[in-house]
Amino acid sequence: MAERRGDERDTTDGAGGPGPGRGSASPEEIRAWEELVTTARRTVSEGLVVGTSGNVSVRVGDTVLVTPSGVPYDRLAPEDVTGVDLDGRQVLGTLVPTSELPMHLAVYRTTGALAVVHTHAVHATAVSTLVSELPLIHYMAAALGGPVRVAPYATYGTDALAENMLSALAGRSGCLLRNHGTVTHGATLAQAYDRTAQLEWMCRLWLTASSVPGLTPSLLSRDQLTEVEERLRGYGQRG
Repeated sequence: MAERRGDERDTTDGAGGPGPGRGSASPEEIRAWEELVTTARRTVSEGLVVGTSGNVSVRVGDTVLVTPSGVPYDRLAPEDVTGVDLDGRQVLGTLVPTSELPMHLAVYRTTGALAVVHTHAVHATAVSTLVSELPLIHYMAAALGGPVRVAPYATYGTDALAENMLSALAGRSGCLLRNHGTVTHGATLAQAYDRTAQLEWMCRLWLTASSVPGLTPSLLSRDQLTEVEERLRGYGQRG
C-alpha cells in the first residue's frame, strides 16, 4: 500500500471500527477515486439506484476506496476520497464509509475482485422477492458464471448479509439480495458495472416475458448455458 503522508494518528474509533482518516491519496488512488465517483453517478443517471442508495468500491493495493454513507454522488469531490484497509480501518478521508462496507470487504477478502457495485435496481429487486434463482431467460447469465442466485434476506450493513451474499456468489460474479438489490464484482469498475446492468436487464426481461397471460417463457437448459460459457471464453478483442 502506498505510504501515507501527513497525520499518522490512530484511525480506529475505540471500538474497532473506522474512525477519522489520515494521510493523503497516492496518484493511483486519486485516479481510482475519480473513476469510482463517475461510476457511482452513472448508477443514478441510469436508474439503478435512487438518491444515495447503493454503493461502489474499488481496490487499489491493500486499500479499498468506497463511496461514503449518505452523501449524494453529485456532491462528491476529489478531496472527499474515502478509503479503508481490508480490516475496515479508515486510512483515507474523514467521511464515514458506506454502511454496506462489510459486503464489499467480504468480496475482496474471498475473491480476486478489484471492484464491487451494489445497487437497488428495481427489476432485479422485484425478482429477488419472487424466486430463489433467476430463471435462465437469457444466455448472458453465463457472463455472471451461471444461474444467478438470490441471497437470503438479512438486515443491511450486517455480517449476516455479507455471509449470505458470499454463499450466493460462490462461483459467480453477481447475485441478487432478497428484498434488497444486486451485487456484482469484476476486475475493473467498468466490468463490475456492466455485469450489474446485464443483471438488471435479464431481470426486466424475465418479468416482462412472465407477465404475458396464458404463456410461459421458454428457458435455457444448463447444457445450453454451458455451451455459451465456453464460447464466451474467446469473446472480445485479442491483446
